[in-house]
This record gives sequence, structure tokens and C-alpha cells, in this order.
Amino acid sequence: MIYSEAADATIEERVAKLEAAKPVVNSGDNAWLLTSSALVLMMPAPGLALFYGGLVRRKNVLATMMHSMVLMGLISVVWMVYGYSIAFGEGNAFFGSPTQYFLLKGVGGAPNSDYAATIPHQTFMLFQLMFAIITPALISGAFAERMKFSGFVLFMLLWVTVIYFPLAHMVWSKGGLFNWALGGKIPVLDFAGGTVVHISSGISALVCAFVLGRRIGFPSEPMPPHNVVLSLIGTGLLWVGWFGFNAGSAVGAGELATSAFAATHFSAASATLSWGAAEWFLKGKPSVLGVASGMVAGLATITPASGFVTAPSAVLIGLISGVVCYFAVTKLKAAFGYDDSLDVFGVHGVGSTLGMLMCGLLASAEVNPLIGSTFQTDGKPISLAGGMGQFLNQLKGVLFTVALGAIGTFIILKIVGALVGLRVSEDSEDQGLDLTQHGEKAYND
Repeated sequence: MIYSEAADATIEERVAKLEAAKPVVNSGDNAWLLTSSALVLMMPAPGLALFYGGLVRRKNVLATMMHSMVLMGLISVVWMVYGYSIAFGEGNAFFGSPTQYFLLKGVGGAPNSDYAATIPHQTFMLFQLMFAIITPALISGAFAERMKFSGFVLFMLLWVTVIYFPLAHMVWSKGGLFNWALGGKIPVLDFAGGTVVHISSGISALVCAFVLGRRIGFPSEPMPPHNVVLSLIGTGLLWVGWFGFNAGSAVGAGELATSAFAATHFSAASATLSWGAAEWFLKGKPSVLGVASGMVAGLATITPASGFVTAPSAVLIGLISGVVCYFAVTKLKAAFGYDDSLDVFGVHGVGSTLGMLMCGLLASAEVNPLIGSTFQTDGKPISLAGGMGQFLNQLKGVLFTVALGAIGTFIILKIVGALVGLRVSEDSEDQGLDLTQHGEKAYND
């Protein structure tokens, strides 16, 4: 075939247009997401490991910290093999294809414009991996000091496969049931993991506490934290890491990341004050551990709303969450008599439920203009800004997550119990899990 110069020019123009249309990596966005990924990875270890490790008794500190450490390895490998594919592969409203990104096939340097058009697909994958690590690590606080390590490993493997990966797909993946921006049926606003991370882990923690039963001696025997200083260091690291968690979820280094950063900080700050004030008023003294718990409560509560609300709204959310989570940890726990060792449900489950619902009332299109017109019904744009309509959407997302987390966790626990057992013997619990499960001691004195 003979081409004229004009035809050649047309082909060149077409090629140029195709090249120009390709997503281009923005080095600033990529740098921010890689930094955010590192910040979120700092949350399970050393952040959560220190926070949880300081809260348990001396004989269980290593076993407790081991939970966060081993999950960094276990979940990373599972995510690489099939987890990312289930979470973000193309599929139906509930699951992604387990083979599309099997062994990270096709996850490379070119952006995936469905999720982040200015960063490499591999960067997005790494950022999401860090969420998959921290979520099951949160659950471990509920059964601290009494679960067999073999049972822990099998439970976590099944839990992320059956609950976390599908839930991440439903909320954040293209075509997911709750994805308001990419073709979902029920528009649920969850910026950084209120349902996927905190409610799922919180309700699962509660089920674990009931199924495993109380620690020997609880609640009649005092079981104070063995080292509050470690917990405070961990709290500080969690606060810093949370900026990667929430501001990183903007998947870019623009205005939305700044807004989410600000909302995260002000919610944590106000919850610190409100928890401390409630404890001071009711008990006569504000405890250091109470203030630290308030910090975490404020962070967990603002997570789903961080990319949708103003700074004043974030302060309001934080003030309410500090008080609500304080009563969940002190009054609700005592009323029902469950032994959630490190208060995962009271802080993360209750806190993020509150945050999800308040987001439905306070979400602002001025903060995130996309919620004003992106979701459509019958071809017509529907605003998802704060109001009773969006509150009900949020409630649907919360109830679905609670049901999936509770039922799924119960079934998984029964399977694990039948296969390898869940709880250590009374003698092993009395000696401590450091020695009986790992053959080590944290302290030599």
C-alpha cells in the first residue's frame, strides 16, 4: 500500500493524540502516595505493636506485638498472590476476579485511570496493601493474652480472604456495590476505611471476644497495662501514620489531601480533649491512657469522613466521638460483660460507625465537589452532600458491614476452632503467651 505525505501526517497526528490521551505519572503525586504508604505501614509496626504491647501484662507483650509483625509478612504475600485481584479486579458488585491480577500480573508502572490516573498502578496497589495489613492487626487487640498463635494465623488468613478483600471491592473498586464514584448501586461515602477497616475490624473483634470468652480472672482480678509509656509512644506513631492513611486516600498531592489532613488532625485533637474531660468529670482525674484512647477514637471516627467534611465539622465529630467512645469502653463493655481486651470494638467499631453516620449528615460538596454530581440515577446526577438521604445510604453501608463482619467472623472462628483450636490452655495462659507460644521473655528480671 502506498501512503501519501498527507496520510503519513494524519497517522502521526493520530499517534500523537493517542499518546497525549494516555495517563501520565505525576512525580509529586507518586512521591506523596509512596510516602503515605510508608506512613500507613508504620501504623501496625511499630505504632500498633507498641500501643497494644504496652497495654497487656508483662508475660504477653511479645506475643501481642508478634501479631502486628507477622501480619506485615502474611498479608503482604497473600495480597500479592490473590488479595489485590479480589479487591480491585473486575468482577461483580461483591467480588473482583481472583485471576485478573494474580501474582500482580499487569500491575506495573502505567497508571490505572479508574483508581489513580497520575500514579503508577503499582503505587496504588502498595498503598492499598498497607490498609489490608493494619485492619486485621486491629482485631488482635480483642483476643490478646489468650489466642493460640496457630489459630491466629489461620483465622487472619481466612478473615482477609472472606471479609476484607470482598468488602474493599464493594466500597472502593469499580462496580462495587457501595462505590459512589465508579458505578455502585448504593452510594456510600467512605473516604479512607470506616466500613472496610474500622467497622469490619471492630465488629469482628466483638465476635472474637464473645466466642473466645474472658481471660482467666477477668473482671475480678486487676489486669493493668504493664507499660503505659510504650502505649503512648505507639499512640503518637499512630497519629502521625494516620495522615498517610487519610490524606493519602486523596491519591494525589492536591487540595483534597490537605483538607483530609486538616480534618484528621482536628478530629483527633478534639476527641483527645473530650475523652479526657469526660473522664475528669466522672472519675475526678483525667488519665494519660484515657487521653491516648481519645486520640485514637478521634482518628478512627474521622476516617470515613476525612475527605468530605470541613475542619469545623471535624472538630464536632471529634468532640462527640471522644465522649461516645468513652462510654462504649466503660459502660457498654461492663453492661454486656464481654472481654474485649484492648477495646477494639468500643474505639474502632463504635467510633467509625459514628463517623460514617455523621459523614452522611455533614458531607460538603465544597470540600469534595465530586459528591455533588458524580453519582447518577437514571442518567440524572444526585447530590450526596449531607442530609437525611445520604444518612440513610451510610446506614445501609454500616448495617451490611456489621452483618458481614459478624456472621463471617463467627463462621471462621468455628472453622479455625475445629481445625487447630482457638484458645491456649489454662496453664499456658497462666504462664503467659510469650513463653508458651514463642519460647521467649520480654524482660529478664
